[in-house]
Amino acid sequence: MIQLINICKSFGPRELFVNLNFKLNSSQRVGLVGRNGSGKSTLFKIIMGEEGYDSGEVIIPKGYKIGTLKQHLTFSEPTLREEAALALSEEMQYDVYRVEKILFGLGFSEEDLDANPLSFSGGYQIRINLAKLLVTEPNLLLLDEPTNYLDIVSLRWLKNFLCNFDGELIFITHDRDFMDSVTTHTMGIIRKTLKIIEGDTHKFYEHLRADEELHAKQKISQDKKVKELEEFIAKNKARASTAAQAQSKVKQLEKMEMLEDLNFDKSLEFSFNFKETPAKVLLDVKGLKFGYTEDNILFENISFTLAKGECLGIIGKNGKGKSTLLNTIAGELKHLEGEINFHPSASLAHFGQTNISHLDPNKTVMDEIYAKNPKLGESRVRSICGAMMFSNDDAKKNISLLSGGEKSRVMLGQILASEINLLLLDEPTNHLDMQSIEALTKAVQNFKGSSIIVTHSEELLRRVCDRLIIFAKGKAEYFDGGYDEFLEKIGWEEEEDEVKKKTAPKTNFKENKKLKAQLIRERNSQTSSLKKEVEMLEKKIIQAEEKLELHHKELVEASEIADNSKIVDLSKLVSDEDALVEETFQKLEVAQTKLDKINEEYGQKIQEISC
Repeated sequence: MIQLINICKSFGPRELFVNLNFKLNSSQRVGLVGRNGSGKSTLFKIIMGEEGYDSGEVIIPKGYKIGTLKQHLTFSEPTLREEAALALSEEMQYDVYRVEKILFGLGFSEEDLDANPLSFSGGYQIRINLAKLLVTEPNLLLLDEPTNYLDIVSLRWLKNFLCNFDGELIFITHDRDFMDSVTTHTMGIIRKTLKIIEGDTHKFYEHLRADEELHAKQKISQDKKVKELEEFIAKNKARASTAAQAQSKVKQLEKMEMLEDLNFDKSLEFSFNFKETPAKVLLDVKGLKFGYTEDNILFENISFTLAKGECLGIIGKNGKGKSTLLNTIAGELKHLEGEINFHPSASLAHFGQTNISHLDPNKTVMDEIYAKNPKLGESRVRSICGAMMFSNDDAKKNISLLSGGEKSRVMLGQILASEINLLLLDEPTNHLDMQSIEALTKAVQNFKGSSIIVTHSEELLRRVCDRLIIFAKGKAEYFDGGYDEFLEKIGWEEEEDEVKKKTAPKTNFKENKKLKAQLIRERNSQTSSLKKEVEMLEKKIIQAEEKLELHHKELVEASEIADNSKIVDLSKLVSDEDALVEETFQKLEVAQTKLDKINEEYGQKIQEISC
């Protein structure tokens, strides 16, 4: 399929890849892992030809199509049908049936085809981009964080779609459960090169740990051997009787391929500072109702209690009110009806998507950690900064200089500095890599207090949540059970609708590819001479009409000065040229009719194969 041989890539003095090698085989679905900044997106750009490399070779077979899914959604056409048809090649611009078939396969209905693309939800807008990508019939999909900004229902749909994609796939995501559900192989950028194994991320990291343990043992053994050789050389190089032996040891030392120390990437470290409490129930919510107006109620009649050690998950599609519910419980929004009662000993920490604005841009990372708990000593504050990957001078960076992900880590650091027993987290896994998400998940599991979490991560829901509040079917309801129990007993209504929708059968591109290619070759063979004839006749008409226009102008000028001899000559010339244009138009009509007929016949044959 595609192959990368000894790829080296640097940005200035920083080496990103050193002799990187990779071969993608047929039908492989590969999950690409690696720390932030390790070069995952750069590797995609190199494969796509959008980024150069210092040395090595990228081999892509002729005719092998690579498609990539755009994260930024921009639509220019008034209807779904027209928007998706933009992806058709020039020779297929009239084959709109291809577009419709793929749209039906992605869950759109006949009525949806005439709707405005902007009228669909975020998840369905992603599907529109997928449809435009699939129209090109790519052999390989390269997807960089396709799960970003998708709600839980859209994530489940995309997971199923990718598992059934008829081609090769390489994708990047920090959602470990999503990756493991889709991949046949896991590949990681480890210390500037690639390691790939068959299996999921758990198997990959087990292999990696085993390799690193073996490397560490070999390094210890080699270091011991080097020390012995160096000591022998130092003792014996000055003695005439042993100088030859010492020189032999020098050569032996020079020939040794030295093993390097393994440089391990930093990980976030989480350990929430639990504040003791005698309370059995830390939070009691009764009949909670909120809306920005009485005509726009997001939720009502929400009631639950949260005991010490319990975790409540809030789930649902985007824009339905999940974060609003959490902000209302945190006291940042005023509810219309109901009660929110905290135990007197409750100590709350809230990580919210809008809380970044609470950080002072003129303060440093250390200042913001201190602000949450002035009793902490400098060593403890620096320890928390280090746990959030702000080591040494990075801890003294101004907030204004940080990225969105770094500011999120500062807010998590503020929570670690606080003494708490009630934790409210809104999409805490955003901006975190796979290892950091795992560390956060374990910290929530080990937290002795109570938690409420808004998340689209099915793995996080399964591992930490005892009960749920579900935004679905136009309302929010409390569910006394975990996520798997919810799927078993209730499930997502959108997935039920998907089953009920009439969809076209799945296209098997691989089975039909050869037959389609044969038909296209036959069509091109029959239409090649006709296309040339049409082009030649069109060019001839344009040239004749230009001459005719010029001679018409000259005839008018001759008439104005009464030059009878010239009028006669030009009149005959104009008459002959008129006749030539008419004759050429007739030939063009005959040739174009033949061409259209052949294209229509082969278009129907190709459509029958695709159905």
